[in-house]
Amino acid sequence: MREALRIAERDLAAAGVETPRVDAELILAHVLGTSRSGVYALTDKEVPGTWQVLVGRRVEREPLAYVLGEWGFRGLVLKTDARALVPRPETEIVVERALELLRSARAPRVLDVGTGTGAIALAIADEHPGALVTAVDSSPDAVALARENAERLGLDVEVREGDLDVAAEGWDLVVSNPPYVTTDEWDTLQPEIREWEPRSALVGVGLHERLARLARTTFLVLETHECQARDVAAALTSAGYEDVRVTPDLAGKPRVVEGRR
Repeated sequence: MREALRIAERDLAAAGVETPRVDAELILAHVLGTSRSGVYALTDKEVPGTWQVLVGRRVEREPLAYVLGEWGFRGLVLKTDARALVPRPETEIVVERALELLRSARAPRVLDVGTGTGAIALAIADEHPGALVTAVDSSPDAVALARENAERLGLDVEVREGDLDVAAEGWDLVVSNPPYVTTDEWDTLQPEIREWEPRSALVGVGLHERLARLARTTFLVLETHECQARDVAAALTSAGYEDVRVTPDLAGKPRVVEGRR
């Protein structure tokens, strides 16, 4: 196994993967059904044939989350594939802010717009059991994936096809990680994003502002690009929101914008 890890690390590094050793260990742990550290306690175990297939997929710069078929998000393990974006650590801050705003509400009506894997909606339902959570996405494929995740986790979340207009139905909190990559930025993104993740879930302009105008909600929580946070905050103020706040992500970059009205 140590030789297999060495070869995989070499091949992944040659392909331009940023963390070749970590990725090799995680793939091997996945096929062996153990943890990353547990790999080194199984040095005499034969490496399964699926190992090379999965490493080959990662060499092609397929996202690690797609290769593994699952990804962690705030204590949940979500099914992940090319039907939706890979849940990212930055988005966990979105959930954190939403939960704080809902802390004193017993049965708040919550809408997650552009749910993808269902990560935000499912995390809120998991950590605020009284919340009545609805998740919508304009992609039928993403809706199917979010439903699969809700079922496998046993969380009661309504998942349906829909767009930003659903926010006008009336909610206690609307939360979203809408597309915010510009077309000029697209070609500069890593191959894992540009060649594998759904472009429609990434590229978009003005969606934060439109959602701020459309939403009939007490609270609005939005993830945005670090360079757009100030403009999004100004848009919320212009749309009549109060207590507008910008929260940094784990790297200290302005990432989450929220407001109340």
